[in-house]
Parts: sequence; C-alpha cells; structure tokens
Amino acid sequence: MVVSVFDLFSIGIGPSSSHTVGPMRAANTFVQCLREQRVLNQTARLQVTIYGSLAATGVGHGTHRAVILGLMEKQPELIDPDDIPTFMDQLESTRALSFANGPTIEFSSSDIVSDLQVLDFHPNGLRFLAYSDNGKTLLEKIYFSVGGGFVVDASTTNKALTDNETQPVSETPEASESASSIVEKCSSDRHSVNVSNAFSSAQALLEICHNRDITIAHLMRLREQKNASTQQVCTQLQSIWRAMQDCVERGLRHRGVLPGRLQVKRRAPKLYEELKQQADDAPVDPLQVMDWVNLYALAVSEENAGGGRVVTAPTNGAAGIIPAVLHYYRDFVDSYSEEGVEDFLLTAAAIGSLYKMNASISGAEVGCQGEVGSASSMAAGGLTAVLGGSLEQIEYAAEIAMEHNLGLTCDPIEGLVQVPCIERNAIAAVKAINASRMALKSDGQHCVSLDEVIKTMRETGRDMSQKYKETATGGLAVEVPVRIIEC
Repeated sequence: MVVSVFDLFSIGIGPSSSHTVGPMRAANTFVQCLREQRVLNQTARLQVTIYGSLAATGVGHGTHRAVILGLMEKQPELIDPDDIPTFMDQLESTRALSFANGPTIEFSSSDIVSDLQVLDFHPNGLRFLAYSDNGKTLLEKIYFSVGGGFVVDASTTNKALTDNETQPVSETPEASESASSIVEKCSSDRHSVNVSNAFSSAQALLEICHNRDITIAHLMRLREQKNASTQQVCTQLQSIWRAMQDCVERGLRHRGVLPGRLQVKRRAPKLYEELKQQADDAPVDPLQVMDWVNLYALAVSEENAGGGRVVTAPTNGAAGIIPAVLHYYRDFVDSYSEEGVEDFLLTAAAIGSLYKMNASISGAEVGCQGEVGSASSMAAGGLTAVLGGSLEQIEYAAEIAMEHNLGLTCDPIEGLVQVPCIERNAIAAVKAINASRMALKSDGQHCVSLDEVIKTMRETGRDMSQKYKETATGGLAVEVPVRIIEC
C-alpha cells in the first residue's frame, strides 16, 4: 500500500513534522475523541505526557506549544503562524481551554509532563488523560508521532503488531514492520490509499511501469485519481508547489534572529541581495547555480526554524531540499513546465513512499538519514524524471542520493531545528542535483539497488545509538559548547 502524495507533501508549520505537526494533530484527535465519546462536557482536567525524543528535544522543537494548539482544536494545515503568539498569550492569561459547545477546562503548560522513557513501538509517544471533577479517568489515549506529521493510535498499532506476530518474518525490505510501515495498516483516514497495482519495492514499481509502458508519475497520477478527479489532483499538486514558492519568498524577506538561545541569524535575505548584485554586475561564476540552490534551501529551512508555514517534504526537518531542487528546475532548466513540477512531485512521492513503507522518515527512529537522506533521494529521482531520465536512471539517482547519506545522525544543538539542520538541507539539495546528473550520464546500470540501500538505511538506523536519534544527547549537540553562535 502506498500513501498519497498529499500525505508526504502536506502543509503545516515549523519547526518539526514529528515534534510539532504530529503532536498538534494528536492533541486535536484526542479532543475529537472526547467529543465523540460524549465526555468532553464532563472533563474537568487534562494531563499530557510526552515521551522519548519528544521529551528530550520538545522544548526546542515547539512540542509543548503544538500540544496546546492541538487541544485548542487548531490544525497545522490551517493555522496562521502569526496568530500563534495570541493563542499562547490567551492560555497564559486564562490558564484554561475553552471549547465551542463545551466546557472551560483549567489547563496550563505545567499540565504537560516530559518523560525520557521510550515507549514500545516508537520514540515519539504522547499520553493524554481526561479526568472528571472527582478524579475519575474519563478517557486515556496514547499516540505516536512517527514522522512526516503522521500520527498512529497506540491501540491500533498494538493490534497491527499482534497480527504481524502470526506472519512469517522475511529479510526483504518490504517485510519490515517499522512504525512507518504500520501506519499504513492502521490509518483509517486519508493517510492511506487503497488502490490496485500496489507496489512495495522499487523493483515492483519499475516492473509495473515497464509492463504498462508508463512513467512513475503517470502511475502515481492514476493512483491519486482513484480518490479525486484529474483536475483536483492537478490543482492540489499546484497548490503544494505554490506553498513551496511562497515559503521561499517569505524566507528571502524575513530578517533577524531565529528563536532560541543560539541566536542564529537568518542568512537568506543577505545572500539573496548578494546574488542579485552579482548577476547584474559581475561575470558569471560557473558555480553560481549552486549558490542559488543553497539560497532556496536556506530560505525554507530558516522559515521552518522560525515556526513559519512550510510543506513537509517528507518532513519539516528536511523541508528545504525538494523546494530548492524544484526552484533549480524552474530557474535553470530550459524545459521547465508546470506539468513537469507535477511529475517531479509524483515521482518523488513514489520514492518517498518506499522509504516510509520499508524503513522510516523519522529522525527519532533512524537518525537524519531518514529525513534529509529520504528527501535528497526523492528530489534526485524527481529531477531525473523531469530531465528525461529512464526508469533505471531515476532509480539510480534516488539510490545515489541515499547511499551517500547513510548513517547521517540527528544531533540538533539545543534541540533546535537550526544547527546543523539548516545547512544540512542546502548540502543535501546540491547532492540531489549531483546524484541526478551522475545517473543521467550513465546507462542506468549500477551495483546497488534502491531497495538494497533502503534496507541498509533501515538496518543502519536500528544499529545507531539512541543518542544520535533526535535526543540532543550526542554528536554536535554535546560536542559544541552552548554559546551564542554568530552566523
């Protein structure tokens, strides 16, 4: 089963899909459960516990704020980032949550408890408890934020895990029962797409396309059209592209310092001015294209770090890579077209779904190779497709990009999605373009398959020490002294 392109590319707010978008959705879902079970009006107190990686880096990732906004029934796709301070001030002054057609419940940030314990199934766990005025538990729910904004209900994952225990264990990548693979089995909403001609490996994907003599983008478009009209699919894809362009434009305008103790300065506006000046006055630098790609990635990543509106691609921590490569396609490729953008996104989504099914896109589960590595691989494949690459060249480009991101750790300083995350997006965007060029200069034949590199990424993530999985307890997060960084 392959998730929808619009699940891998969803509009939300920064700085993290797993630590911000996911917890907001989980909290919102819990309130909806209270309503559905008709116990909201009986609720006098709420308590939330965040576990594992959410507890370790939640402050820097805005997890507490996201939970509060979710309990206010705000949605990451719809909330205006400029309104968030007002909502938080409202809670600070009233120390209560007010619900439409419901009660006013005493609540403050102190009702969100952090616990470094890692729950079974996934490092990003959240427990919600609702109590009556006499202390009776009205409802308890546990959710997991498994990356990319996807949320899984623990009661459903337990069933999926139990069901899986009766199945034979296979060493093939498609048999992996990671959190990311089970989310497809458990989801009952639009986060799963039940269509024919499902593929669970790159080999199967290529075979389907060869047998039908169609492109990967065409296959993905057909899949999306099982749930929407042709025009609706095009409109949604173009809205994703517009959101990416809007994010870049905001990143080029917004100046100042990013939130947090590091005091990281936004660099995109100054770099933009320099590049425009060079274009007007100086001879062409043969590597100036790379500067522009860096600029696009920095602009998006800085917007994300500042809590702005971004497109998860496939996560917020890696949100700058695919937009940067798409802007490269727009600005530096003569064959650019709007339809090409759609084919890029559809191809990238096919590749991203393979990572989600057979490995993970969660930094807390497999390190940053699951976020930046997956995004770079998706971008490389998408670009190769729109540049006329064969199916084998597309698969090769995606493989190259991930192969050279294997073992990439997630070690954010101060738990902020800033250092090394912002620059890492720029490096990975350039790497994706280079991977595409290498693949296009080949005949598509290569030693390591995309399926093999995905399996290797999954196994590398399993072997990786927990301190390198978005806990801020290893790597740069501890080796670099906490200081004001002048960037």
